[in-house]
Amino acid sequence: MAKKQLETVGGGAEGAQASAAIHPRVFQQTVDQADIAISITDVGGNILYVNPAFSRVTGYAADEAAGRNESMLSNKTTPPELYKALWQHISRGEAWSGRLINRRRDGSKYLAELSISPVVDAGGAIVNYLGMHRDITAMHRLECEVKNQKALIESVVDAAPMVIAVLDVDDRVLLDNQEYKKLQADLGMAEPAPMLMTAIRAGLETETVNGRRNSGYAFLDREVRLDLPGGKPPRWFSCSGSRVREDDSGADAFFEGGGRDYLLLVAKEITGLRAEQEKGRVAALQVVMAEEDRVSALRESLSAATFRLEGPLNMMASVVGMLARRNGESDAMAVALAAAMAAGQQALAEWRAMIPAETREPAGAINVNELLRDVLDLSTKRLLASGISVNWKPQAMLPTLQGYPNQLRAMFKALIDNAIEAMSARGWRERDLSVITRAQLGGIDIVIEDSGPGIPAGQQLKVFEPFYTTKREGNRHLGTGLSAAQQVAADHGGTIEIDPAKVGGCRVRVLLPVKRRS
Repeated sequence: MAKKQLETVGGGAEGAQASAAIHPRVFQQTVDQADIAISITDVGGNILYVNPAFSRVTGYAADEAAGRNESMLSNKTTPPELYKALWQHISRGEAWSGRLINRRRDGSKYLAELSISPVVDAGGAIVNYLGMHRDITAMHRLECEVKNQKALIESVVDAAPMVIAVLDVDDRVLLDNQEYKKLQADLGMAEPAPMLMTAIRAGLETETVNGRRNSGYAFLDREVRLDLPGGKPPRWFSCSGSRVREDDSGADAFFEGGGRDYLLLVAKEITGLRAEQEKGRVAALQVVMAEEDRVSALRESLSAATFRLEGPLNMMASVVGMLARRNGESDAMAVALAAAMAAGQQALAEWRAMIPAETREPAGAINVNELLRDVLDLSTKRLLASGISVNWKPQAMLPTLQGYPNQLRAMFKALIDNAIEAMSARGWRERDLSVITRAQLGGIDIVIEDSGPGIPAGQQLKVFEPFYTTKREGNRHLGTGLSAAQQVAADHGGTIEIDPAKVGGCRVRVLLPVKRRS
């Protein structure tokens, strides 16, 4: 019966053409030796033929299956709607494929991936159904294990109290967790991870791993500071990263291998710990800056006095020379003036020796936002006492600058002190101070802007001259004005300028290069 039915399946014009090229016996051997369960039924689903693979999968021998309906394999747990859809398709002459729960002869269940194709005669009428199926229980179990493992990992990652993100080689975030999404919302930015990596790589530029330059795929406990606008306190993160390798799943890579590298970034917020440390650091810094201000004021006062004394002594030298040429070197007045001038020069030399020397400090890596924040924190009392509101607009992450931190703090403090004094004029109502930082190509731009009376156009260049000041001498010492601040900027390869286009108030722009020319 099986052989006769196979001949029927291969009937018709197409079957005749195939039979002319391949003997029917070859078809029989092919089906018998196929590793997939094959069955042929009549239009009612009654089994006419099964191959050995069918017997291995189901446990039914060929003579046991013949004449019985395919429904003998049903476990009765497959939804009836699925069977209904199956019969609707194959009755219309359409192939159907899907998954069913089958039962073996011994009663054990397995998941079958089934494909049924109608077989038609020369007139187009359905005469048989060709069924092929395989046991995919093990594969389904593996799929579930992978899915469950993925869900478990995602649950653990989402529940982790730290920021986790996976980045590709272009710093695009491919995967993240709930803490990362919270950080996005807190910072108000699309992707904070690339910004964190920019800061981390800046510190890795000079490092090597096993004799090679650190590529940024391996680092541990790298501290990153994010400065936030609107007066919000900065936030600190301890970041670690490790390399994740993904094998290429493409067909071309089956033998040749290949894959892609990703970065697993883990960032733990340490703001609470660092904030406590910052309180102590700022308190110590306040003492240091106060002493530096005292010494600097003394240095400026003595320098100004020396500058003032040099004028009369120079005039006396001119008079002595004139008298000597007119009356000879023995002229009594010339001699007396020369003696007085020599005594004055000796006193001036001793005076210069009393001027405190400038403190030398080592150069190092500088976060400009941190320095400005230090100065604002140190100036908080004066700002509050003067009723000045501060608009702090830092770029969250700036490139690292190499320089002298105390000198730069003193420079920024001088600029902010000038702004406070300008707005503290009696009767002045508008008292707003803006401090803005942003990275430019190769440098950092700092803008300090006040709403005070401003500096007249004719004095905008003079304020950078030594000992020039717009303050009345009766109230304050002359000092060195902004010349010292300008010198600090120049020592760092930068510039300070007053924006002449500013109407109302004063806008000072400081530009500092990230890498200075040697």
